[in-house]
Amino acid sequence: MTPHPMHGPNLFKLGVFSTNADGGLTVTKVPERWTAAWPQIVQAAQIADRAGIDFFLPIARWKGFEGETNARQHSFETFTFAAALAGVTERIGLFSTVHVPMVHPVFAAKAWATVDHASNGRAGLNIVAGWNPDEFGMFGLERVDAPYDQAGEWIEIIGRLYSEAAPFDYDGRFYKLRKAATAPKPLRGVRPPVLNAAFSPPGRAFAAQHADFLFTTFKSIEAGRDTIEDVARRSEQTGRKVGVYTTTHVVCRPSRAEAEDYYEHYAVTMADNAALDYMMGTQAANASNHDAETYRLRRKWFAGGAGTYPLIGTPDDIAEQMVEMSRAGFAGTTVSFVNFVNELPFFCDGVLPLLRKAGLRA
Repeated sequence: MTPHPMHGPNLFKLGVFSTNADGGLTVTKVPERWTAAWPQIVQAAQIADRAGIDFFLPIARWKGFEGETNARQHSFETFTFAAALAGVTERIGLFSTVHVPMVHPVFAAKAWATVDHASNGRAGLNIVAGWNPDEFGMFGLERVDAPYDQAGEWIEIIGRLYSEAAPFDYDGRFYKLRKAATAPKPLRGVRPPVLNAAFSPPGRAFAAQHADFLFTTFKSIEAGRDTIEDVARRSEQTGRKVGVYTTTHVVCRPSRAEAEDYYEHYAVTMADNAALDYMMGTQAANASNHDAETYRLRRKWFAGGAGTYPLIGTPDDIAEQMVEMSRAGFAGTTVSFVNFVNELPFFCDGVLPLLRKAGLRA
């Protein structure tokens, strides 16, 4: 088999993030906002696949953010999402994003292996410990006091299900299993790549022990070096090597002024402020995805892309910042847009050749 796309030749990997939910990462009322209609998603996936983008990553949402748009209420479940896209793509890695408390590990192991077989070995998993209490309430769950301890048991069980031939019992704090087993196993005989979306020290510790890649945010590219160095130290202690990815929202236009004007239009003038208040308030109270300064000063970032780093400008501007990310030590980044079908082609045609020229893309 060919290598998994996450282990392919591109030095700086790129992923398309959040096409499975309406609005994508934005909280905006512009008429061209992403509706996440299935034909649009297929079109975006095929654009990314043909362009050589490395992976396709969905968000996991069960409840919207209220306001005028109720952004993210319309969203596709992510195992089914990845399996369906397997049949209409050829090369791109297909991740599923899972909130650990909502999905039992025995089910997750079966579903994940199904995606891996359907995609001929292109499956991946993004583990989220869970943060939104309103979503927990929909499942009749209370948030546990040690979410990463639960996530550790969860991924350990999946690893054993994939590596052990005989059924086994498991007696943990969060899971107590009897004669657990699964088949089929993943195609390569080992667990497919795992992302862990985390910012906090407990999240980094979990990634160093259990994940292949940490998926994190930053307020400046230079500040991201601290996270990379911290993860490297933690990984050394666990005897593992964990790559660090970040996440961005993109406005790529022929001129910088055009890009900045559109960013101001959709993320400020046309922001869904009621939904934005709900999203930011809930995240700040219950998650550790960003530092306090980001919540206080970066409202535009949250309307523009859920608090991710903005890449606003021409193809040259965006490629230059991605080169800086690579020099800082990031293994790659995700990108999101107001409308993926409308904006991905210009991004791919303009930015990818510059990254190839810089030696970051094969």
